[in-house]
Amino acid sequence: MQVRMDLARVIIRETGDSQIIILREREGQRQFPILIGMPEAIAIERRAKGVETQRPLTHDLMASIIDKLDGELEEIVISDLREHTFFATLKVRRNGDLILIDARPSDAIALGVGTETPILVEEEVLQAVCAPDGTEPADPDG
Repeated sequence: MQVRMDLARVIIRETGDSQIIILREREGQRQFPILIGMPEAIAIERRAKGVETQRPLTHDLMASIIDKLDGELEEIVISDLREHTFFATLKVRRNGDLILIDARPSDAIALGVGTETPILVEEEVLQAVCAPDGTEPADPDG
């Protein structure tokens, strides 16, 4: 099962290498952070605020490629968590076919946030990173 999430916050800390995005469950209480790099955090924040850049950024390039190939980004799925690393899949529809593309969550979210593309997270991933009330990480030992 997949759960719809929203980008709740982008936290940019100028003193650290890792920045944070917070995903929050659309119809519930759960939320969790994903650590990302500074360029990705800035790209997500700019895209979420509708700020245009003089030259295309990586997510702009990806959007252009999908568009030029007559594709449509349908969903972003945070599909797995292994060794503290999240994995994502872009679901692109082209000529009636569904194409699955592996992506980093930060790149996928930067691409999708400007287009209101649904962000989904596998329930197993949510259970691994959230307590049932969403306030703290679940105990991995159960």
